[in-house]
Amino acid sequence: MTTDAKKMTALQQANQLLVVMTKAEKAQLLQWVVRDLWDATPGIESTPGVCGGEPCIVRTRIPVWVLERARRLGTSEADLLRCYPNLRAEDLTNAWTYVRSHQAEIEQHIRENEAED
Repeated sequence: MTTDAKKMTALQQANQLLVVMTKAEKAQLLQWVVRDLWDATPGIESTPGVCGGEPCIVRTRIPVWVLERARRLGTSEADLLRCYPNLRAEDLTNAWTYVRSHQAEIEQHIRENEAED
């Protein structure tokens, strides 16, 4: 079964459960989902096995820390968009939002990757 097929199966199962749940149960479920997603940033995902699991721009393998490091070194957003043709302005906005919310994590990624150079 493919990953998409598994996701659809999980979504279909969730939909079937929602139909039989009470409003109180749905409210509890919603609280769990919100708690699980509280620090999620649209357009940014961490996938095990992709770029060491570091947070990347969706649809790409561009780690957020790379963009932040370039910005700190004076690279403009226009230059980043030229250097990475798959990026959109929205991707940079999402990256900067992620950086603000996860400063310690991004600092750590930058330190670790600079040490490797």
